[in-house]
Amino acid sequence: MRITKWQPYSDLVNIADRWNRFFNEDLFDESAKNGLIPSAWRPMTDIYENKDSYVFKVELPGFKKEDIKVEFANETLTLRGERKQEEETKNENCHRLERSYGLFERSFTIPKNVDPRKIDASLKDGVLLLTIPKVEEAKTKAIPISVK
Repeated sequence: MRITKWQPYSDLVNIADRWNRFFNEDLFDESAKNGLIPSAWRPMTDIYENKDSYVFKVELPGFKKEDIKVEFANETLTLRGERKQEEETKNENCHRLERSYGLFERSFTIPKNVDPRKIDASLKDGVLLLTIPKVEEAKTKAIPISVK
């Protein structure tokens, strides 16, 4: 008899992740709320925050910078692009087609405490890196306490 440790919390996280993917809901993703048409596919995106900025890492393998459009307006960051399907090869048997093709569009609501004029975008090794700096007054300032 083999004893297997049951991990209910990891099972719940997996179920919640699958449920969210099924309904295409993301915490920051505003595409559906803005009336945008759901895409056939959407690139995976990591979003995190540090003390100076918000950082987006978007997986776009095979894309060139000319294939991607990044816009920021009304506290909304919008990413658009298209992955064109390669020409079919002749005299070959296809066993599996898993890559997604076509247009994508994703929008994210960004907090008001950013400076849109200083947004930096770079594409390296198939990853689009967007750095959205916070404005100076939004950064936390430590207040020294004096002892008397």
